Amino acid sequence: MHGRGVIRLVGLLAGLGAGLVLVLGCKAALADVRVFTIGNYPVDARAQDAVAAKEKAISDGQQAAFRSLLKRLVPVASYKMLASVRQTPAANLISGFAVRSERNSTTSYTASLDFSFDPYKVRDLLRQRGVPYVDEPARVTAVVLVLQPMGLSSASALSPDAWRDAWKGLDLENGLTPVQLHDKPVAVTAEMVKSSMTNPEAPLRTIAVLAKSGQAILAIAEPDVAARRLHVTLSGVDGVGKLLLRRTWRMDASDAPYSAELAAVVAMGTLEGRWKAVHGRAASPLPAAGAQLQPVQIYVEFRNIQEWLRIRRQLEDTPGVSDLTIGGLSSSAANVALRYPGGGPALAGTLGQLGIELRGSGGSWVARGVN
Repeated sequence: MHGRGVIRLVGLLAGLGAGLVLVLGCKAALADVRVFTIGNYPVDARAQDAVAAKEKAISDGQQAAFRSLLKRLVPVASYKMLASVRQTPAANLISGFAVRSERNSTTSYTASLDFSFDPYKVRDLLRQRGVPYVDEPARVTAVVLVLQPMGLSSASALSPDAWRDAWKGLDLENGLTPVQLHDKPVAVTAEMVKSSMTNPEAPLRTIAVLAKSGQAILAIAEPDVAARRLHVTLSGVDGVGKLLLRRTWRMDASDAPYSAELAAVVAMGTLEGRWKAVHGRAASPLPAAGAQLQPVQIYVEFRNIQEWLRIRRQLEDTPGVSDLTIGGLSSSAANVALRYPGGGPALAGTLGQLGIELRGSGGSWVARGVN
């Protein structure tokens, strides 16, 4: 190939790499939006007039939604560290809200809202308080809803629609463990459902095709009117791996949907808790107090676009980093300029704790991910 052709090919590859970074970057941004959005959140307030009632509902709702976001992001073992964080005014962290449904009167306002929070502000808050968190979402898990009444009377206690509604009332699309609901495929036989209650691999081949991720579980509800119990089994594979969990709830035949809603809430919490237990990480260390901002020029090497996005995000999220700019980008390297308290040596120590090796001297450094 002639020299001019080589130059054109290299330029094309670099352009494709930059384009891929842009596409994946947009996907990462979308994941951020969903993880930091509390959707389908109910609000309700009364006041002297409709305007005041709406303002109060939104103000109280965003603060309550912020508390829900903290419980979503922070591992259960660290909930005790949220005592002071949850009092932070949500108005300073929220980026907006959307209305799903609403109704009002002259003195009241009731609605279902989606509250979106600023990922960077929330992360900074948690790091400043030293609170560990998880903000990397799992791939979508297909949840196949199955209703297996235990006796004729139980069949009327909880309908398939009520079991589905119990799940649809949750925030399924947002969060760390997004879910997509499916009705039971014809290919899933009664024998297969029965086998899945003791073997999470029993339904996999049939239901895994419902999710591109290969993650799929059966959510089997068994209302038992005689015993006043609702048995729920989760069987299959989620974002962590094989899952087989059976729990029993008290059930009043006259209000079985309430027990179903509680079971669905706990099921979603189980998926989320499993994911956080595996992917939890500590907050990034803070820079030394009093250190002066110094310019640092970094040549970032990476093996693939995913690694570049990870390193870039870690640099952007590191407390103390400011004025970060990207001056050049190819399919395997990027030139990054930033300022950091204490300069390169201090930044090298911080990034080392975060899985990024930074070597160099003066204002010129090379960064790469640690295997």
